[in-house]
Amino acid sequence: MPVVVVANPKGGVGKSTVATHIAGHFASQGHAVMLGDADRQQSSRLWLGLRPPTARPIQGWDLSEGKVARPPRGTTHVVIDTPAGLHGKELRELLGSASKVVVPLSPSVFDIFATRAFLDELAAHHKTRGLQVGIVGTRVDNRTLAADQLQAFVKGLGLPVLGELRPTQNYVHLAARGLTLFDLSPARVERDLAQWAPIARWLDQ
Repeated sequence: MPVVVVANPKGGVGKSTVATHIAGHFASQGHAVMLGDADRQQSSRLWLGLRPPTARPIQGWDLSEGKVARPPRGTTHVVIDTPAGLHGKELRELLGSASKVVVPLSPSVFDIFATRAFLDELAAHHKTRGLQVGIVGTRVDNRTLAADQLQAFVKGLGLPVLGELRPTQNYVHLAARGLTLFDLSPARVERDLAQWAPIARWLDQ
């Protein structure tokens, strides 16, 4: 069973947005998806509470105590949203349960350097136990110097950049309704779905 952990010890980089959209992608394929929320802020759990009954179902999984348990029977895909400051035993437990780790990373120089030690640790897990790790650039405007800095930073990590997501109010508006890009008609969000296409391919491998 695929277990995708969305993690970055730095707050405000878009973990919940990425986690809910990964869950939305799996749900759009008809999978039985469980979205676990290990973050004390419970953003993903709030999002699930806003999700309309007509949308494809995504089940919630409360992990606020930091304990990783077996998901309920019938679940085929799990996505776990993690808190800022994730480290130590809690991080090791989550990585131990993961088949893939997605690291959202914004092009801010502060976010980049705050994440460096964490990415080095993930790279070690990737080498020693074959853990699949991918980086998703969030709020990336390719016309800016910050985007160039992000590219330069990740080039030497030995980890793949799965894709880059542009800064758009689409994510804000969808979150307020408990929805994702994958819940809408593709023609309405064609540009953003194109950015998610390589990420989705990596998730489905």
